[in-house]
Amino acid sequence: MTVARFVAAQRTEHAVPHAVTCRALGLSQSWFYKWRDRRPTARQARRDALDEAIRAAFDASGGTYGSPRVTQDLHADGWQVSVNTVAARMARLGLAGRTPRRRRALTKQGKRPVAPDRVRRQFTAVAPDVLWCGDITEIVTDEGKLYLATVIDLHSRRLLGYAMGDRHDADLTQATLSMAAATCGGTVDGVIFHSDRGSEYTAAEYATACRRLGVLQSMGRVGCALDNAAAEAFNSTIKVEYIHRQRFRTRAEARLKIATWIVDFYNTRRRHSACDGMSPIDYERFIAQARLAQAA
Repeated sequence: MTVARFVAAQRTEHAVPHAVTCRALGLSQSWFYKWRDRRPTARQARRDALDEAIRAAFDASGGTYGSPRVTQDLHADGWQVSVNTVAARMARLGLAGRTPRRRRALTKQGKRPVAPDRVRRQFTAVAPDVLWCGDITEIVTDEGKLYLATVIDLHSRRLLGYAMGDRHDADLTQATLSMAAATCGGTVDGVIFHSDRGSEYTAAEYATACRRLGVLQSMGRVGCALDNAAAEAFNSTIKVEYIHRQRFRTRAEARLKIATWIVDFYNTRRRHSACDGMSPIDYERFIAQARLAQAA
């Protein structure tokens, strides 16, 4: 038995008396009490503080961040620590981010003409309101299915528009598009919106809404998730990090909680690899300030 195991044993209900165990190990009782009651070293104190900071960052993410994003949070708080160290400490603490489940596709191709693919899997934009993408995903509630439609700005991955309803149709995607336009102040003429070829996006009424706003449609191929990978990635994120961890008793409850997660966490605080580890809104501010400084 090592000294460390001996100390652990003394904390159990059936601990062996100190004197007996010390004699068995050839240790003096005075040395044992001195070792047990010693003050933690600076290294131990830093490790304990680091563990607390790691757990706080992990909990603040809703228990979803892996070691890279936890490390970014720590760096923002002034810690000088490597991602490998954080990964090792998280493993020791039993903290692990969420892994994605396989997604079931909802896409049903519409019967109307489709738009060409103007994106070609290039999911980046040099400025806001240049290139958007979107998709629809299914949410389970005790009342039945709920569908979430999205519009994402590919400059910052900010969720500009979202709508939820018990049917996935053109009314739902139009509501999402209208919210995105309102978020941008209504000036979206020339924006490209990329989606799949689902009937919600090929419907005549949706095409009319796009033309009215000056939005140019773009569509990937049927059955090819990679053609709309950025929107698929968001669906995976919200499912893995939030929806799959909840039980929604009503559709109204789901709407409220999902909207709160989007506004209070995803857009404002969740770190995104496409934004150099910043949240979407922080990234937009950072780029805007950098361009102003460059122009001055």
